[in-house]
Amino acid sequence: MSPLVIAHRGASGTRPENTLAAFARAAALGAHMIELDVQLTRDGEVVVMHDWTLERTTDGAGAVCDRTLAEIRRLDAGAWFGPAFRGTRVPTLGEVLAAVGLPVNVELKPVGDDGLEACALAVVESASALARVVFSSFDAGALERLRARAAGATLAVLWDAGPVADAVARARCVGARALHLRKDRTTPDALAAAAAAGLPVRAWTVNERGEMDRLVAAGVEGIFTDFPERFLHPGGGQ
Repeated sequence: MSPLVIAHRGASGTRPENTLAAFARAAALGAHMIELDVQLTRDGEVVVMHDWTLERTTDGAGAVCDRTLAEIRRLDAGAWFGPAFRGTRVPTLGEVLAAVGLPVNVELKPVGDDGLEACALAVVESASALARVVFSSFDAGALERLRARAAGATLAVLWDAGPVADAVARARCVGARALHLRKDRTTPDALAAAAAAGLPVRAWTVNERGEMDRLVAAGVEGIFTDFPERFLHPGGGQ
């Protein structure tokens, strides 16, 4: 059975991560799903950004939560990756949902209880996209708050440290439907525990074909990858 190929921050190996260019490339390659990260701006808008701060992937500085959407829109989010992407902007979650029709894994990155879950859910529902969105987070509170607001939302537990039995317990608590495990956490015991709980496992971040083959043979349902083309079009170019 072919694994679910999830484009990690879009096709981030060949395009600037978490941008419309990366998500469009993932869709063109035939990725089954895209993954992205969301945070709130100072004025409560849901923007797509992984880091808590702006320095690594834009020409701005400081915390995302300290900037307004208008301020973030002025930033260049592509030049750091390569001159061909100069002028690329940080998208909002709504813009991504409008531009890409694929299923979307929305990783919630709240700063405390800042209201991110309610805002992200409102954007998704406004786009009539709830049926194609999986909300995931390392933050137990974020998943609990999201579940309290949306009984029908699809949730997944992100996990990178601690006993996987605790991840299974968290999934049970919030009614999650999958575990998203760091690839080195996908041990036989972990996979057995997830299977016993009826939870498919998706591993991150997997960029080599041999690694994917081993994980799938062990029972992993899907992989998050920066290079979806390596798994969807083996031997193909960028």
